[in-house]
Amino acid sequence: MKENIICLNEVEAETFLPNDLLDKVKELLGSHRCVNPEELDGEAEWQEILRKCNPEILVAAWATPTLPADLPQLAPNFRYVCYLPGSVRNLIPRSILESGIHVTNWSGSVSRTVAECAILLTLCCMRRVRYWTEEMHLKGGWKTSETVTQSLFERRVGIHGFGLIAQETAKLLQPFTPHISAFSPSVPEEIFRKLGVSRCDSLERLFSESDVIIELAALTEHNQKIITEALLRSLPDGAAFVNVGRGAVVDEEALARVAAEKDLQVALDVYGVEPLPKDSPFRGMPNVMLLPHLAGPTTDRRQDAGSHALENLRRYLQGEPLLDELTVGMYDRAS
Repeated sequence: MKENIICLNEVEAETFLPNDLLDKVKELLGSHRCVNPEELDGEAEWQEILRKCNPEILVAAWATPTLPADLPQLAPNFRYVCYLPGSVRNLIPRSILESGIHVTNWSGSVSRTVAECAILLTLCCMRRVRYWTEEMHLKGGWKTSETVTQSLFERRVGIHGFGLIAQETAKLLQPFTPHISAFSPSVPEEIFRKLGVSRCDSLERLFSESDVIIELAALTEHNQKIITEALLRSLPDGAAFVNVGRGAVVDEEALARVAAEKDLQVALDVYGVEPLPKDSPFRGMPNVMLLPHLAGPTTDRRQDAGSHALENLRRYLQGEPLLDELTVGMYDRAS
């Protein structure tokens, strides 16, 4: 028997593949089996389904159980994982990717929603939303004649990294300010020119010459804790540091110290350890806005990832190049 597999729970199916998207996926797959991972009786049943179906294609999401390392022997027909969310680290052992199977995920289809969150957190920093939320809800606070807020209009915004999400962020920033720069040595100059973004030649300049830093650099071995205490202290007084990229690119102990000692607004959606530990120094700081890794697609926009997956399924079945196929290098950089 050869049956493709759709392994999603009810919420994943309803949010990633709403309306007629699921029907279109089923039509493309032909002979298939729908599996609700929440109804599986452990790893043995999952492996038995893979063995019996011997699928060529698996459509998967967060709840899908991890694929066994001996998958090539268990299901020799297996060729393609169409993963609806982002990082596949919890689903696919590295050895399976190295064996040559095709893997795609939501990739650039979610860039605009992450960029939207970056703008949200930046505006929250400008207007001190974290501080005023606690003051007004818990302390009966109100503004005084000495209250300070800032506008994003005409601010100097520096973006660390200039991939797809950063490029979408630059587009959303354009109504606010023409003063947008980015540090990303590997991105071609033509992309900077197309978006009207100035290339910065060093992180030191990016930080010292920006009122807002939006952190969106990829996590590589070189970038581990590349955002140092010295860089953070070089930010002008009243600056904002927003991280919707990867927590591990920042020396978080240094960030906590600087946030406690300097006139700096901070907004974080990602952390070196997730979930954020309950005793994290970031919790409770009046100038630190926290989100629990929510910058990805909102529930109502998961369908963007579903449409992206549908297109990749069509391409795979037509023998066309896949959009943003994952490589081993991309796998290693994922969190």
